[in-house]
Amino acid sequence: MKLVMAVIQDKDSNRLTDALGKNNYQSTKLATTGGFLKEGNTTLIIGCEDERVDDVLQIIKENCSQREQMVAPISPMGGNADSYIPRPVKVEVGGATVFVLPIESFFQF
Repeated sequence: MKLVMAVIQDKDSNRLTDALGKNNYQSTKLATTGGFLKEGNTTLIIGCEDERVDDVLQIIKENCSQREQMVAPISPMGGNADSYIPRPVKVEVGGATVFVLPIESFFQF
């Protein structure tokens, strides 16, 4: 058995949980915050059999798209102003960061 942890952008969470549900995968949804953009993320925890991991990964890939987004810079407070860019910049957001972990045991009470 494997535990799949997928960190995705909030905008993709409903589409992904719907697709997982249609394919009979249960997930637990956690609200998280990203470190780089300081924006809300969603972390999904999905348990599945070893032979179904590739199917779960494909569903995640199909429902979590990457896109460009304009980000307003945060001004440096007491830091080095030499690297500060005073105008919005385009960054790539979205997609998914996925961890697949082995499960030693599973209990449901």
